[in-house]
Amino acid sequence: MTTQQLVAEIKRKKSFLCIGLDVDLSKIPTHLLEEEDPIFAFNKEIIDATHHLCVAYKPNTAFYEAYGLKGWKALEKTINYINENHPEIFTIADAKRGDIGNTSTMYAKAFFEDLSFDSVTVAPYMGKDSVEPFLAFENKHTILLALTSNQGAFDFQTQKINDQEVYKKVLEVSKTWNNASNLMYVVGATKAEYLGEIRQIIPDNFLLVPGVGAQGGNLQDVCKYGMTEDIGLLINSSRGIIYAGSGKDFAVESSYKAKELQKQMEQILNLS
Repeated sequence: MTTQQLVAEIKRKKSFLCIGLDVDLSKIPTHLLEEEDPIFAFNKEIIDATHHLCVAYKPNTAFYEAYGLKGWKALEKTINYINENHPEIFTIADAKRGDIGNTSTMYAKAFFEDLSFDSVTVAPYMGKDSVEPFLAFENKHTILLALTSNQGAFDFQTQKINDQEVYKKVLEVSKTWNNASNLMYVVGATKAEYLGEIRQIIPDNFLLVPGVGAQGGNLQDVCKYGMTEDIGLLINSSRGIIYAGSGKDFAVESSYKAKELQKQMEQILNLS
């Protein structure tokens, strides 16, 4: 999917909501545990109930890898279901990969070719040659971890080297890499006050913003400092939506929570 197609879908749905499909079997409704594939059964109902309210889905691969082969098969079935039934949806493999070049190439093939995700999250710590293999894929997007929403982000990301924060160095250097136009960046909603300076460095790239909802991030603040003429934001909510209900009507409850965020986004888009 191209960036232009993503922007068009945001404008059509009046939403820049991304829903994180982070499935924990201890949290899903108990009646689904009787299914042959409870992870996929859960995801399918969430997707069926919310696809018209969001523009992206983001499975965190750890929640699938934890269940071994069955979990990976459920991830494969989930991405295939989205691609076959809702090809307009932008898909994100939240895998946080990053390794030496030939290994990164294989990670990229796994997510872009075998599973046909539109994008994958990548850690920048190993530098240029660990990220460019992902960037080499046409119409695929690499979402680089820049300033994350967790407390530990202050351990390294905001520390200064020669009077410049590490995350700013990551942003500036990444702009010089081959096919850098395919880059998006992760910036946590709990770091909204940093968005103004981030936009001075990367004024046009899309930002994937986790942390709205359960982690306490504020949607209005994120949009105030991070939105661009082409929106430039994907706001992710995971637990706050997918675990909104615990009964047989859990997907309906999830759609209500997704609708609440979508309506807020529609109001912001109408004012921008």
